[in-house]
Parts: sequence; C-alpha cells; structure tokens
Amino acid sequence: MARAVSTRRTVFFTIVAWIIALVIFFPILYTIITSFKSETEAIQGFNLVPSGTIESYAAVQAQSNYFKFFLNSVVLSLGSTLIALLIAVPAAWSMAFSPTNKTKDILMWMLSTKMMPAVAVLVPIYLLFRDFGLLDSRIGLTAMLTMINLPIVVWMLYTYFREIPGEILEAARMDGASLWNEIVYVLTPMAVPGIASTMLLNIILAWNEAFWTIRLTTTNAAPLTAFIASFSSPQGLFWAKLSAASTLAIAPILIMGWFSQKQLVRGLTFGAVK
Repeated sequence: MARAVSTRRTVFFTIVAWIIALVIFFPILYTIITSFKSETEAIQGFNLVPSGTIESYAAVQAQSNYFKFFLNSVVLSLGSTLIALLIAVPAAWSMAFSPTNKTKDILMWMLSTKMMPAVAVLVPIYLLFRDFGLLDSRIGLTAMLTMINLPIVVWMLYTYFREIPGEILEAARMDGASLWNEIVYVLTPMAVPGIASTMLLNIILAWNEAFWTIRLTTTNAAPLTAFIASFSSPQGLFWAKLSAASTLAIAPILIMGWFSQKQLVRGLTFGAVK
C-alpha cells in the first residue's frame, strides 16, 4: 500500500513538473511558431499552426548580418566568462580557505551590488566609456559584462570551494606544493563540476544581457540582444520578423543548455547531498 502511494505521488509531482516546464517554455515555443508565419498571420491573433513560411528569416538576414552579431555574442560571453573565472577562482579560494573577520562583509557587499538598479549608474558608466574610448568596443563591453557578473561567479565558487575538505590542501602544502600548484592542480580539478556550472551560467547571463549591450554599443560590438532590438522600429512592431530574430538569437544558447543540462544540474547541486 505504501508503495502504491509513493508511485501516485511520483506521478503527481512528475505531471506538475511537466506543467510548470511547459508554462515556462511556452513563450519561447510560441516565438518559434510565430517566426514561421507571415506578418499578416502574426497580427491576426493566437494561432499554434503556422503557414511554415521562412520569409521572415530571409528578411531578417537581408536587413542585418546575423553572423556578425552572433560572433560578437560569442566573443563577449566567452571572454567575460574566462576573465571572471580568472579573477573569481583566487578570490573564492582566499575567502573559503583563508577567511578573515571581513570575509562575510565583503561577500555581502559584492552581492548587494546586484541589488542596485543598473539605470542608477548608467550616466557615469556611459561617460567613463566615452572618455576612455570604449563605446561600441568589444574590450569595453567584455569588461562591463565581467564586472556585472563577477559577484555571482565569486559567490558560486565560494560555495563550491567550501565543500572541499581543507585537509586536502594542507596535505598538498606539506608535500611542497606552491600556492599556484595548490589552486591549479589540487583545488581546481576537485571543483570541476562547480566551475563548469558557474561557467555555463555566466555564459547564459552574459549572452542574455540586454541593458548594457544596447546602451554601450551601436554597430561594431553589438551582440544578438542589439540584433533583436533593431527590429523594433517607430513604424511599429513586426511580430514575425521580431520572432525570427529572437529565435535566431536564443537558438545557440538553447542548444548549449540542452546538451549541458546534466553538467549544469550536477554543478548546481554540488555539495548539496552529504
């Protein structure tokens, strides 16, 4: 009897999970469906059966060079992620294994910076970028994406590193390992799941960042978020073309997330089960 109840509960929670997943995914699904409609069909109302035309994709590619924006997104997301990891790994190591009285205060301060509205610092950041010649440049935008995501990267790595026994690092020191060897050859391999999930999450956050990428770029360093925004014009919203542009922009990150979901889940739950 208890086994039957357990089975019913499993089925119930599975159905609930699928319903929640479908509700969350439905806007993306409908965007993809709308991208295969003509503009006339797109404005007629809710319809899950598209005509199957690809005229919107042809129009999008004719209006803008998709691959240029795609390359910028790849460079910005990967570049900012690598730089953030290079900074965050030593920072998280020091906070996890050599904490001071101010460690928790520093962590809370870093996290509090994510609570501040981005628009509050838009003017000074824009003026700094203008004065240093960083507007519409990959270097400037990579630095910006690194800074805005660095607190999350440090926090996640700090959490993972805390789950690694300090005795292992002490043993490495007794064997004569330098600080560099300790971090690179001992700590990093043990935290690969956590580092991988942090890297994937940071790539997703950088890829989807729209506020700063739209305001600090125009053409040269514009990523796919700016590519989507370019299809919102004073003449109105062209839903089919906008949906096609959105589909092209989210497709790479959806594919990456699908193939790396096991690694992402494994890293996010790293240390959760004792």
